[in-house]
Amino acid sequence: TVELYEMRPSVMTPAHKTGDFAELVCSNSLKSEDIETSSGLLKAELRLFDSLILSCADKAKVPAGSALSVERRGFSAAVKDALTGFGGLTITEREVKDIAEVFPLDGEILIIAAGPLISDALAKSLAGLTGGDFLYFFDAAAPIVSAESIDYGRAFFASRYGKGDASDYLNCPLDKDEYARFYTALISAECAPVRGFESQVFSGCMPVEVMARGGGDALRFGPMKPVGIYDADGKRPYAVVQLRKENAAATMYNLVGFQTHLTFGEQRRVFSMIPALREAEFLRYGVMHRNSFINAPAVLDETFSFKDKSGGRGRIFVAGQLSGVEGYVESAMSGLIAAENALRVLQNKPYFRIPDTTMTGALCRYISGGDPKGFQPMNSNFGLLPPLAENIKDKKKRKAAYAERALSDLRDCLDGR
Repeated sequence: TVELYEMRPSVMTPAHKTGDFAELVCSNSLKSEDIETSSGLLKAELRLFDSLILSCADKAKVPAGSALSVERRGFSAAVKDALTGFGGLTITEREVKDIAEVFPLDGEILIIAAGPLISDALAKSLAGLTGGDFLYFFDAAAPIVSAESIDYGRAFFASRYGKGDASDYLNCPLDKDEYARFYTALISAECAPVRGFESQVFSGCMPVEVMARGGGDALRFGPMKPVGIYDADGKRPYAVVQLRKENAAATMYNLVGFQTHLTFGEQRRVFSMIPALREAEFLRYGVMHRNSFINAPAVLDETFSFKDKSGGRGRIFVAGQLSGVEGYVESAMSGLIAAENALRVLQNKPYFRIPDTTMTGALCRYISGGDPKGFQPMNSNFGLLPPLAENIKDKKKRKAAYAERALSDLRDCLDGR
């Protein structure tokens, strides 16, 4: 039996808008499903575990080329339906302010999966449990515009390198002069005030205005990269902003890679300088909010339980981005592995350890064995995996070999489970 505590909607976070389960507050994309990408490999591994989160994402999928993108409300509804369909699960809507309220008694397990927007009270309690080794960083969410307000005469549908359906992405081109004016306005635009302890920005989700300050062409090598994108005449724009469908009905689009901390007024002024968005209706402005995570290498082992097993800590697990992984699918992975090992503790079985050669296992090793000094959350990436026995120079073939090895090793591991 499981008791699940959820503080929303009675207590909200700075970024959530609803009390829905698994509300996505940043992008609606769970990234690529291509097996030759790190995110695609991680999904393939989780599908071998029969991941509940991925099955819910499949039910709410919207077209996005090779990416797995979802309709937010549909995804949340699928998660809720799946959870409420389980027997033995009680959902309690209240804020847990102190871990002592739910500290595991004899025979019980506690999984802390409060997310990167953990409440201040629970964060303080968790910091006490971890010895105060607790860090903060910020994430940023991109704006969403109304589809009917876009100037389609200044935009065109095309996927980068022709991957997926051409209608998956709407491209808003800028010529050299338009880009120069946009860039100048962006780097001088007013940002929302940030409190002193909120000043650290996680480089994995850098606000577009911070990225732009890296130099005049920084955006043309980042979210406004024109490489692989061509209009109907076969011309490549000088710079391009890609819009991705936010819902299945394609009535909303988000600005891909345009996470921002500009004030709402400045977002409207600056982003409306993109020719196709001159009359855009902003349905949601970008926001920047606190994300919290544990200094995992100092606190957690590869099973997502506490290294210090004394005082009942061995029956406590931490999952989600709070555990030191970064990204939706990575967070789902951590929850799955934490739950697998929680069951094993209940059954007095050894921990379930995943091979290092898998993306799942590599992330588990990263959060438990990384350098505690300057630790930052980590996305899936091939750099986490041990080298192949054979030196394969072709990049695509090398990644395919990583994937083949990972899935083979994980199947063997699961067969022996």
